[in-house]
Amino acid sequence: MSTGIIKEIFTGKVTTYGDNREENKFDQEWETAAFKTPITESIFLDTLGLKGDEQADKKHHGGVDKALFVYARKHYEDWNVELGKEVKPGANGENISVVGMDESLVCIGDVYMLGKAQIEITQPRRPCWKPARRLRDVEFAKKVEATGRTGWYFKVLVPGEIKPGDTFILLERKYPNWTIEKINDVLYKYTDNIGLMESLCDVEILPTSFRELFTKRLKGEQVDDTRRHYGPNI
Repeated sequence: MSTGIIKEIFTGKVTTYGDNREENKFDQEWETAAFKTPITESIFLDTLGLKGDEQADKKHHGGVDKALFVYARKHYEDWNVELGKEVKPGANGENISVVGMDESLVCIGDVYMLGKAQIEITQPRRPCWKPARRLRDVEFAKKVEATGRTGWYFKVLVPGEIKPGDTFILLERKYPNWTIEKINDVLYKYTDNIGLMESLCDVEILPTSFRELFTKRLKGEQVDDTRRHYGPNI
């Protein structure tokens, strides 16, 4: 069964932008690898990601469970209208811009063949402040949460070459009731729904960070996302 198709592949290097002498906080110094370059040829996908791709914040990005970040290309049509400016694919720092897939069509635990590689969806991407800084929109992370246009991460089960035009061929669907869209709803919309949180915590492969978040909510503890939304200087 085939689903989405790779439209573009992006990789990037860690680079420092801005100048701390600037008064405008958008222009102050920051570090990111989210300004990625399109790749037109085949590229090797390993357990830690695409060959040559980097992450500046390895605590929150990259690693085995976040080796590949995929984003639905069609979302940029909506962002262009809502933000009132052109936002091109790659602006969220994704590795793959995909057509034919979105958060409503894929589930946590889905296993796909992609080119010569085999990959598994691990979680939605939790938006952070860096795309907001790039787009000069301080509320962008919150807008991503509100719309559910988060994209999602894969881990790599079998490394291999991939290229633009390759199809995502679904091999296994372990949790058909838990689309990325539904997980996002529990994260950002139904934050006090005890039943949904408990049910989601029963998903064996749910990331530890998500499980810890839901455990705090179930205990009635407050969760402060200010730094994740706005970064260190905004």
